[in-house]
Amino acid sequence: MTETMTALFSLPVFGIILTVFCFYLGVQTKRLLPHPLVNPLFVANIYLILFFVFTPLTLPQYMQGGGIIQLFIVPATTILALKIYRQRRLLFANIIPITAGCITGSIVSIGSVLLLCKLFNMEEALRISLLPKSVTTAIALELSEQNGGLRGLTVTAVIFTGMTSCVLAPFLIKVLKLKDPVAAGIAMGASGHAIGTSAAIELGETEGAMSGLAMALMGIITSVIFAVFI
Repeated sequence: MTETMTALFSLPVFGIILTVFCFYLGVQTKRLLPHPLVNPLFVANIYLILFFVFTPLTLPQYMQGGGIIQLFIVPATTILALKIYRQRRLLFANIIPITAGCITGSIVSIGSVLLLCKLFNMEEALRISLLPKSVTTAIALELSEQNGGLRGLTVTAVIFTGMTSCVLAPFLIKVLKLKDPVAAGIAMGASGHAIGTSAAIELGETEGAMSGLAMALMGIITSVIFAVFI
């Protein structure tokens, strides 16, 4: 039985099927529990973690197929660019507050990490690893690794930040009665990068477009501010 499971887990297609199935369970869970805190992507990650815990599946086995899903990042990014283009009039009408919001978000993100690292007397490598937590993974890894950060810690920080935004942002938008879709989208993209953008798309086309724009701006702005702080 164990040999059969090992052979099954080693198939590249297994990682793909498992990922899609966990996301399907996340969507179904959202339908059963329609609460802002029940996000399909967040729930899917929980199901996937539980599968790792209760089965002999290893990360290298999963990544043989699960890593293939990363190829979808390029077309997904293209879709975001199309959404931004469709909202270009709204973008140009709010370019100043959008840019100011992203600059503020980047400063607060980096500043809070620096303050906490100093408060807890954390090592330099840990500080550098955590600083780019509010930008998409590709940019965060470049900033971290080029300055002596830890790759694993940076990825963990980025994912945790994105998942937190993904879960809490829609809830806070509802509680605070934030009516402006531009403000909602910018807030989710600036705080949760790609993962937050996936949740913003569920709220509406404008929210998704503004979140995608904020994600791109945060990458540029954070790279500059990161260099200054370092």
